Amino acid sequence: MDNERWIRVEFERINRKLNALLIGGLIEMATLADLAIKVQRNNEVDASAILLLQGIKAALDEAILSGNPAEIQRLSDELGTSTEALAAAVAANTPTVPPPGASARGR
Repeated sequence: MDNERWIRVEFERINRKLNALLIGGLIEMATLADLAIKVQRNNEVDASAILLLQGIKAALDEAILSGNPAEIQRLSDELGTSTEALAAAVAANTPTVPPPGASARGR
């Protein structure tokens, strides 16, 4: 193989490796951007849950001060419904974690 052909072959090999690295970097950047979006969404959901709980607590405090048992019961029922919905959403979106010592081969 002459020198010029060898240089061309090596250049093409290096170019393929560089392209693979660039593509890998783009994929990693896209994955990182996706993760950032998921973290932001999680933070928004957390803030919403906190506001919901604060609102229910304030309403319950008012009902207790008013001495209205029917209103206290209504808020208790609302809290129960909200709790069940939140628990279901958390369970549905929580990945299962294998018990300690479990083998990854079984999955």
